[in-house]
Amino acid sequence: MTKVLVVDDAKFMRMTLKNVLENSSFQVVGEAENGEEAVEKYKSLSPDLVTMDITMPVLDGISAAKEILKADPKANIIMCSAMGQQKMVIEAIEAGAKDFIVKPFDGTRVVDALSRVVNK
Repeated sequence: MTKVLVVDDAKFMRMTLKNVLENSSFQVVGEAENGEEAVEKYKSLSPDLVTMDITMPVLDGISAAKEILKADPKANIIMCSAMGQQKMVIEAIEAGAKDFIVKPFDGTRVVDALSRVVNK
């Protein structure tokens, strides 16, 4: 079973993603509400995949993704962004993110994106 770390500053979004993932073939092993927490939890939990919100307090998603990839160049990170954040998504992909999903989440698209990244 694929272990996932869900990172988003909005509890509602974390819950939504967690429900989508746990109803599929994924196991949510941890949650973080900012980038700094995400980096710490990544190191302690060693998930197979991270869903990372872009806009967060303390440390934004792109900076957190860079930190995680510095520690583990093989990390699988999928960025989550609201509509209209294309520039940030491009920046995230350039930083090493494997894919992105757009909010509001479409359960099927989320599962497809995560499955694609894990099965590469």
